[in-house]
Amino acid sequence: MRRSLAGISAAVTSLVAVAFLVPLWALVAGTVKERAVSDAFRNASAIAPVLALTTDTSQVSRAMAGIPAGEGDRMTVYLPEWSQETDGDRRTVVGVPRAPAATVRVTQRDGRSRTVKVGGDLAVLQPVLLRARRTAVVEVLVPEEELSGGVERSRAVLVGVALLLVAGSVVVSDRLASRVVRSTRELGEAATLLGSGELNIRIAPEGPPELREAASAFNTMAGRMTRMVAAERELAADLSHRLRTPMAGLVLACRGLDEGPQADQLRALAANLEEEIDTIIRQARSSRRSQDAACDAVAVLRERLDFWGALAEDQGRAWRLSTPRSAVAVPTTAQDLSAVADALLGNVFLHTPEGTGFRVELAPAPDGLVRLAVEDAGPGIADPRQALTRGNSSAGSTGLGLDIARRLAERCCGEVTVGRSAALGGACIALTLRPLPAPGTAPATSGTGQGRSFGRRPGRRHGNPQA
Repeated sequence: MRRSLAGISAAVTSLVAVAFLVPLWALVAGTVKERAVSDAFRNASAIAPVLALTTDTSQVSRAMAGIPAGEGDRMTVYLPEWSQETDGDRRTVVGVPRAPAATVRVTQRDGRSRTVKVGGDLAVLQPVLLRARRTAVVEVLVPEEELSGGVERSRAVLVGVALLLVAGSVVVSDRLASRVVRSTRELGEAATLLGSGELNIRIAPEGPPELREAASAFNTMAGRMTRMVAAERELAADLSHRLRTPMAGLVLACRGLDEGPQADQLRALAANLEEEIDTIIRQARSSRRSQDAACDAVAVLRERLDFWGALAEDQGRAWRLSTPRSAVAVPTTAQDLSAVADALLGNVFLHTPEGTGFRVELAPAPDGLVRLAVEDAGPGIADPRQALTRGNSSAGSTGLGLDIARRLAERCCGEVTVGRSAALGGACIALTLRPLPAPGTAPATSGTGQGRSFGRRPGRRHGNPQA
């Protein structure tokens, strides 16, 4: 922006300078010529009093010697007795004649001053009226160097002044533009920080009135966004807190059950649900998400498949988990990744018949990403674009599961795709994540890694999914 403003200033100033420089360029030459011609006429007039007293050539010659033009042998006097027939006669001409004889004769006859070109020089002819209506003519030669003397220097000065004006205007405009650019840059940086989640960012209004108004409007907008986000966060926390009352009743009811496997399972489910509600409340009231969050995707998937594998056994679903042998660190919290895994696996259990198999795969993807895919052998998803629309579900659910996965993938520089599984024939929901460098560990490799087939695993843990 500063470069553009400086260029505009230079262009405008250059046009103005040229508009004044062109006439001044011609005026300088005219002024120098006019000054030289005026000096020549003054020299010619200086001999007129001598001619009025005498026309003796010797006396006229001595008088010419005291005049600057006469000293330089640039003055010629044509006495009244001069005529074209006597041209060159030293008795009627004092000095060296240079002007055409015809022009001198015309000047002598009409008594009017004039100038005439003599090669590259200029001759000034000045008539002098004497007694008895006789007319003498004084010729003064103006050399070419006097006609153009100092013109080039004056023009160089004009060009230098014009360049200084252009340079000065560029410097001044740059200084003025720096304030505008600085204010604009601060406004842009503040908008970027606000977009990245820095809701407390504010800027001091500076610069032109328009930018000050924009800065004030930005501060107002940021303050309103801060209040709105805080209100939404408190609303989410309050809504979650309202679940604690029926949750407390459920926990007490489970504690009153008799001992047995089903009672233990219900108590575990109630404890997990209570823990999840507390987690939601804490996250809702948190002012910002941690910028240094990281977790091991392999460990999270194995932990979540502990729960879903047991549930799959109860429903007769064959399943498989394929992960790299080494840890895969991704830039998100274990709770967020668990929520995504539960949402995707929950869709399999909710929208496919019992006995439908599924598999979960974590493998390297192009461009240094990792791909987390959940595939099933169900009927698939008829409209993938609609499935990714937040709050839109054709199966009667909340329609938020895939949106949760999409937002996590975007935070991890990836994306979510919905398609059909080539291996199982049903739906395939895959999200790509950009992993974090894991020093000291081997690169992740594709393959089955740890796989499981249908069956109950000893020591399985019961719990409630976070979907």
